Formats: sequence, C-alpha cells, structure tokens
Amino acid sequence: MHFRKTGFHANTGCVNLNQSFQDCPRAGRLVVRTEVEALLEAHRSAGHSVDVAGVRTFVRDEGTGAVPVVCVHGVPVSSYLWRRLLPELAARGLRGVAPDFPGLGLSDRPADFDYSWTGLGRHLTLTLDALGISRFHLVVHDIGGPVGFEVAAHAPERVASLTVLNTMVQAHTFRKPLQMRPFAWPVIDRLWLAAGRGPIFRYLARLTGLSPDTRTTNAELAVHQALLLGSDGGRAFRRIMRGFETTYAKTELYAAALSDDHYPVQVLWGADDPFLTLGKHGRIAARTAGIAEPTPLRGKHFVPEDSAPEIAERILRLTESTPKVEN
Repeated sequence: MHFRKTGFHANTGCVNLNQSFQDCPRAGRLVVRTEVEALLEAHRSAGHSVDVAGVRTFVRDEGTGAVPVVCVHGVPVSSYLWRRLLPELAARGLRGVAPDFPGLGLSDRPADFDYSWTGLGRHLTLTLDALGISRFHLVVHDIGGPVGFEVAAHAPERVASLTVLNTMVQAHTFRKPLQMRPFAWPVIDRLWLAAGRGPIFRYLARLTGLSPDTRTTNAELAVHQALLLGSDGGRAFRRIMRGFETTYAKTELYAAALSDDHYPVQVLWGADDPFLTLGKHGRIAARTAGIAEPTPLRGKHFVPEDSAPEIAERILRLTESTPKVEN
C-alpha cells in the first residue's frame, strides 16, 4: 500500500486551478482569492493520496475508531462536502474516511477510466482494499448512493451499517434535473459547464442545495467549483454525468443493497431538497429499506453542509447498535 501527499497546488487547475476560482472575484467581486487558496490548501493538507490500480485517489481521513465511517460523495462535489461531518464524527470517537471519485476533487482524472456507477463502485472497493479497510459503516449522498450500493450489493458482509442521504434508489425512473440535462450531450455539456461558473454556480448551489441561513460561504463554494473543474476543466466530470446507469437491473441491485439484512439502515433527508424530494425520493428510499418514513433534516440537497452535527449523532447511534468488529 502506497500513500503520499497529493501534488495539488494552486496553479494546477482548469486549465489551471487558479482560473477556476479567479472567475469568482472577477464576476462577483465577492470571493477573496487568497481565502480560496487557503481553504484549498487546508483541504489538501487534511488528506493524503493512495495509489489505487494506478489511479492516484485522494482521501480525507479523520478521527479514530475500529470500524471507520466511509462517506461517499456525489456530483458536482467531492470529499470537500464532508469537511464539516468528519470532525463531528471524530468528536464522537469515530473515524471518518472520505475518498474522492476519480475525475473529481483531488483524485486523478484518467481518460481511459470507466466513469459509470459500476466503474466508480469497483474503484471504491479497491480504494477501501488499498486503505486496509475490510469492514465499514457506509454513508452515501447523491450518486454516491448508486456507487455505494454497488459496493454493498457485492460485499454485504463488509458493511456494518448504511446511512442514506438524499440519493436515488429507483435508477430506471430517475430523470436528471433540468440544469443537469445538457450534460447528456458532448460539446453542449462543455459549453454548459463553462456558462455555469462563478456567480451562476453560487446562485444555483444556494437555490437548490443550501439552507437560506447556511454557514457556507462564497469562498467555500468557490472551492467546490475549483475541485469540480480541476486539472482537466471538468472533462472527467462530464463523462461521469454521461455514465448514469438508469436501468431496471440497477434498480433491483440497489433495492437489494437497501433491504439486505446483514446491516441496519437509516434514511436521513434534507427536507427542502427541490430535486430529490423528501416526499417522493426520500420515501422511496425509506420504504425500500423497510422503514416507514425518512428522517427529515434541516437543509436542501447538500444536507451535510447544513446538518453535519445531526447526521454525525445519528450515525453514532446506528454504529452503537452494531456488533463491534475490528478491521
């Protein structure tokens, strides 16, 4: 197993990372570039990279605990989404592990990678193997749901518990929100991503993903965008967006992962998510897991931004209900 600090610097982005967050002060004059650089450096310093089948994979790893809590992000974010949750888990005596998908965050963005849910799930399994993690509590969000369900469905004996946050379960009926649909077409997807930088990115993130009284700053949103665009200008992200496997076979596989009796499941939901709504998608997830109703939390789609302490507390309670098994 090989670990090293990722070689991420402020001048390595889209086309270098400077450009991806320089847009923010130019457009809105709201984000101080040095603050964004400091936040990026703090994020980089909070993790390390591990070589996984030739793909350098960034992992944030905080706290201690015999059975770690593995947090799987979705799109258009990265492990940076979990920056509030990981310290909350650590404060409760839990180890939190949050890897970046290939193609997002500080991980490599290879051109010859399988960016489908199947491919990302396979890579997540290999990442956990490389980290020496044989058993874990699983937390999933957005397309981290399908990716995590891939792992759980194929190795249920490794999962100690499952916490589901604002994700899709019925793959065959899922339809992307309007602003995500242009990513289905090459060329158009590149133009659409370029048009959505700076103030538009911030506006959409706040409108759809964050509570009105969120503590998330414009600088933090600029970091999210920089980690999305990265060294390839978002090319790998666009491939992830075209790799959704919305088939009935996947619906059956993910339902099996949610209803597996190897581990307990809880469904927590940002109550004001306008895309994956509590009343429809939250209830589908809960009922698939054999739970009467999802647990509503303060927040919209990016609920870990606004309800990290509550999520951590509920994860702790769930971990305490499972047998203690060492890795």
